[in-house]
Amino acid sequence: METISWPDFEKVEMRVGTILEVNDFPKARNPSYQLVIDFGPETGIRKSSAQITRLYRKEDLVGKQIVAVVNFPPKQIANFMSECLVLGAVGDNKEIVLLQPDMKVVNGQRIA
Repeated sequence: METISWPDFEKVEMRVGTILEVNDFPKARNPSYQLVIDFGPETGIRKSSAQITRLYRKEDLVGKQIVAVVNFPPKQIANFMSECLVLGAVGDNKEIVLLQPDMKVVNGQRIA
């Protein structure tokens, strides 16, 4: 494992957001959803692609708070532009469990 410095870590903007919308993403190489996430007034609404179809149903994701990195450059995934990276724990069988606060917090709150 490579180590990073504290200033490197401080550059990563991880924020809490609430999932507003979930859509199927049939053009993705791996089964994925397209997410629309509200990160509050400072960061705004962002889109992301997430390979979370194994453990999550679309209807269960709407309203869920998640943690994402919001300061990566946008990334083209098939015909979709992903604007943030939703974070999750990846198991041995590639199942992803979303990182989320255990209490409701204000959208946009920074992870430190």
